Amino acid sequence: MKQTREPIDQTYSYLALRKAVGWIGILLPFVLLGGVLFIFKEEKIPLNISQYYYTGMRDVFVGAMCAIALFLFYYRGYTKWDNIAGNLAGLLALGIAFFPTDKSKPYDLSAKMHFICASLFFIVLSIFSFFIFTRKKPNPTKRKLARNRIYIICGSVMMLCMITILVFFIYFEDDHPDSTFVFWTETAALAAFGVSWLTKGGTLYPDKIQALS
Repeated sequence: MKQTREPIDQTYSYLALRKAVGWIGILLPFVLLGGVLFIFKEEKIPLNISQYYYTGMRDVFVGAMCAIALFLFYYRGYTKWDNIAGNLAGLLALGIAFFPTDKSKPYDLSAKMHFICASLFFIVLSIFSFFIFTRKKPNPTKRKLARNRIYIICGSVMMLCMITILVFFIYFEDDHPDSTFVFWTETAALAAFGVSWLTKGGTLYPDKIQALS
């Protein structure tokens, strides 16, 4: 009986970790914003999530990215490419945390590394949603097909957000220096990331017997 129970406990623990990562992604922007407004009562609201590194919420920002990185390092999929993608995403999450951006231009080397890590991080997460999470066995259940649609939507939202932010930085940032557009676009991308991993963790459309699929 003990041999039967142990794999089940491990499976539920793994699903719980996926859910935890999903909730971190969804809640992080709102926790950062709430902390700045109501705890530290800072006069100026950062224009993007990365700039919260220079507020009283720095430890929360860095800690959240490190927590996401730690889980991604522990992520194990069905193939070596799944594991490589998880390790790469974990390294990029650490890069986001430990290469802070500048408050304003011109950007130094650390800021450039930060933007590269952030962009690649969401690209890798999109790959998870598009190609890794959607992998299915023959004769998939209706719930698995529903989950796959969610994964594709989430991956599309993340990619669209990254493209939109790039367009904003190139064409509109100088004309709208006080815009919080990037913050809310990043929030949408993190929400898509969170929903994707919550779904993978069995929150949305789980099969009757939850599996790691």
